[in-house]
Amino acid sequence: MAGRPTFSEVTWRRACGGGNCVEVAFQDGHVGVRDGKRGGEGPILTFTAEEWQTFVEDVKDGRFDLP
Repeated sequence: MAGRPTFSEVTWRRACGGGNCVEVAFQDGHVGVRDGKRGGEGPILTFTAEEWQTFVEDVKDGRFDLP
């Protein structure tokens, strides 16, 4: 999609839990998320800053907690 960043020259932040890791980077009003175990290979999911903020708020509110 046009207008989405490539995340080629960004700093990735890693978050791990239970043996699973994701990496997150920010560029040009977008957020990239990738699998932390793939060493930078593989797809990058891209979200707008607003989409990411909504996701983070929903996680904090427990919307994705298992029953």
